[in-house]
Amino acid sequence: MSTATLQWNAVCTVKDILPNTGVCALLEGRHVAVFRVGETQFFAIDNVDPKSGASVLSRGLVGNLGTHIVVASPLYKNHFDLATGECLEAPEHSVRAHTVRIEDGRVLVALG
Repeated sequence: MSTATLQWNAVCTVKDILPNTGVCALLEGRHVAVFRVGETQFFAIDNVDPKSGASVLSRGLVGNLGTHIVVASPLYKNHFDLATGECLEAPEHSVRAHTVRIEDGRVLVALG
């Protein structure tokens, strides 16, 4: 699907997310975790930890495992690839990844 036809949702400003942290947003009834990695990379995945059902992934630790940029769930410590939503330890617990773009200093997310 072209990014021009996606439904974009404003989440916050770029300045609202400190580097290497995440925030949670409620978009179209869905809990979404939006992460800023370094100064310029942004990612969005579902915020609900599939193993516990708690909306906590935005509070996890951001880092990398090999070539994967990940967030570690604060509950069960599973690692989720921020680009794809894949759970590296248990692929059956993967979450959806969403498209992010920056426009005029605002973080926009389109549910994927």
